[in-house]
Amino acid sequence: MSRFTLLAGPCAVEHKDLCFEIAEQVKTICEELDIHYIFKASYKKANRTRLDSFSGIGDTEALEILASVKATFGLETITDVHESQDPAKVAPYVDHLQIPAFLSRQTDLLLAAGNTGKGVNIKKGQFLSPEAMQFPLEKVRSTGNENVWLCERGTTFGYHDLIVDATSIVRMKALGADKIIMDCTHATQKPNRTAGVTGGDPEMVGTLAISAIATGADGLFIETHPRPAEALSDTQSVLQLDQLREVLEKCAEIWDVRKGW
Repeated sequence: MSRFTLLAGPCAVEHKDLCFEIAEQVKTICEELDIHYIFKASYKKANRTRLDSFSGIGDTEALEILASVKATFGLETITDVHESQDPAKVAPYVDHLQIPAFLSRQTDLLLAAGNTGKGVNIKKGQFLSPEAMQFPLEKVRSTGNENVWLCERGTTFGYHDLIVDATSIVRMKALGADKIIMDCTHATQKPNRTAGVTGGDPEMVGTLAISAIATGADGLFIETHPRPAEALSDTQSVLQLDQLREVLEKCAEIWDVRKGW
């Protein structure tokens, strides 16, 4: 049995070579550390601050790249869905669907995702308490889909900051979701900046990851890129790929200690 689950990849599908480069390297690390790896990349970015921000290379092309990652590397895959018609379109290409935090209360979207029968990872809205996530969980489960995860990603703290409550993982685990995931990337973000580009602090990704594993998380969400300065999305919060192994090694050690408690 694997130590924990890792959802990792670029923020968005940029091109096939990038996805393959990341998938191959992260798969190798996870196999060595006995971590269950799911390749993550958004096939499109619907939630952008500025009109001219990168939103995707085209839905079909991006989804086909995700399917090719699965076929080539034998990996499970996950991508975001944004509108109620998206899950049925996206489900044939991936193994899991992700509900963005801003959309965690969207009933039609949650039901549509549940009805695909795919795994559904629901990110906690920045405006919700851990306990309030019982309601999105119930919506997806009402479709008969029990493969539902909840994901912590920080809580709004003023205009430009997020804060992570160290008790949130434990409180959401009490809701009975299949897994509780920690989004170590977006919880470091600095949103709502006047430049219209979200900031971040990837140096804190490891700290959040270790804390989450220590407090009972079943998995981690980490966006990673071999050349962050060239990333077309979330360039200021994505973790540089060559730093990922060290973070995961530390988390694996904490996991082993936790299992002995």
